[in-house]
Amino acid sequence: MPGRRTYRSELRRRQAEQTRSRVVAAAAELFAAEGYARTTLAKIASQAGVSAETVQLHGPKAKLLIAAIEYAAVGVVGEENLLNLQAGRDLVAVADVDAAVDAMVALQDDVNHRTADLAQALHGGAAADPELQRYRAEVIAGVNSQIHRVLEIFEGRGWLRDDVAFDELVETTAVICSVDTYIRMNRHDGWTRTACRAWCRRMLLETVFRVA
Repeated sequence: MPGRRTYRSELRRRQAEQTRSRVVAAAAELFAAEGYARTTLAKIASQAGVSAETVQLHGPKAKLLIAAIEYAAVGVVGEENLLNLQAGRDLVAVADVDAAVDAMVALQDDVNHRTADLAQALHGGAAADPELQRYRAEVIAGVNSQIHRVLEIFEGRGWLRDDVAFDELVETTAVICSVDTYIRMNRHDGWTRTACRAWCRRMLLETVFRVA
C-alpha cells in the first residue's frame, strides 16, 4: 500500500506540473499575440484545454504573465538563480573574456528575442494594473540579481574593469542587454539581430569588461 500511495502521489505531481506547463505556455502565446488587457483567464483556459477554475489556481492574471515571461526566457518558472540552469552553467564555464562576452551576448539575444512581445505586454499592462506594476519591479530586480551573480564570477577571474564600481557595471550590463534596448533597436529602429548582437558585444567590451 505505501508503494501504491507513493506512485499515485508522484503521478498527481507530474500531472499537476504538466497542467501548469500547458497553462503557462498558453498564457505566453496569448499575452504575446493579444497583449495584457485583451488576454483573459477564459481565453487562456480555452487555449490550454483546461477549465477556467484550473487557470485561476495558477493566477491571478498578473502572476501568469510573469510566469509566461520566465517560461519563455529560460524554459522554467520560479527559478531565481540562473546558475542552477544549464544555460547559466554554460555561461560561466567559458575560458576567457572574449568567450564570456560572446556567451553573454548570445544568451541575452535569445532571451530577448523570445520575450520581446511579452515584455511589451508587461509594460503596457503595468500602466493600468498596480499589481502588475509591482511584479514588473520584481522582474527588473530579479534580472539585476542574475547579472550580479554572473559578473561576480567574472570579477573573481579578473575580467572586469576595476576603475568602475561593481554595482555600476551591473547596471550598465542590465541596460545594454535589456529587452527594452533590444525592442528599441530591433523592433523600432530596424536593426537586425546580428547588428544588435555586434553592438551589444562592443558596448560590453568598452564599458564593462577589461580588454587585454
